[in-house]
Amino acid sequence: MKIAVTYENGNIYQHFGHTETFKVYTVEEGKIVSSEIVGANGAGHGALAALLAGENIDVLICGGIGGGAQAALAEHGIELCAGAEGDADEAVAAYLKGELVNTGANCHHHDGEHHCGEHGCGEHGCHDAPAGQNVGKKVRAHYRGTFNDGTQFDSSYDRGEPLEFICGAGQMIKGFDAAVANMAIGEIKNVHLLPAEAYGEADPNAIFTVEIARLPGAETLTAGQRVYLQDNYGRPVPVTVAAKDDETITFDANHEMAGKELNFTIELVSVE
Repeated sequence: MKIAVTYENGNIYQHFGHTETFKVYTVEEGKIVSSEIVGANGAGHGALAALLAGENIDVLICGGIGGGAQAALAEHGIELCAGAEGDADEAVAAYLKGELVNTGANCHHHDGEHHCGEHGCGEHGCHDAPAGQNVGKKVRAHYRGTFNDGTQFDSSYDRGEPLEFICGAGQMIKGFDAAVANMAIGEIKNVHLLPAEAYGEADPNAIFTVEIARLPGAETLTAGQRVYLQDNYGRPVPVTVAAKDDETITFDANHEMAGKELNFTIELVSVE
């Protein structure tokens, strides 16, 4: 069996039609035996379904996906598990255990005063490719990420598998890409990234309040919960419940890492 995940920076990319890469897992007897990164080659929506079929994909795990793309996948006999978020490897492991479910509330936001922005250019930001010997090549790197207080927020070492990506292709945050661009295999580098080099500054305009009565299902949400709203085109946008009272609920559409300084220890494992 082969499972494909819309992929960016180790996580499930949230917009199927805009995904630039898939991580493809080969599964035998319920266990992952190998994985690889497959480029989308600029294909969109329906063409992506054909691309996956050409890779003999049996299951697609993704975030948001439109009705047309769902129909295209069904035509090719590809099972769909939409609404997933977070770490790609963990999602596949959960799927194999029968534990993967659609996460969050699929709220429909029809308040005309708020228009969720297009996030197709990535929560990691579009940026100019860095210069360096590794740009344009497939690299594998281990990393450990920490906040300034030393708290670890992510580590490929803990997962036991290096992160694989195309250096300079915009799959990684700007500062991480730039750090890897000139590294030698076996080199270990420590970098400190300001928000502009990572997930950007928090945008106060991305925080908004709506009446609970206008959002079916919102009455069950709690502060701190990560859910999905839909923009005017029906595309899911991940948000966090920032606050809630008896009549209104406030959402924050900023990336969870927005405004944060990040520290990475990076070890370059291979370059192809």
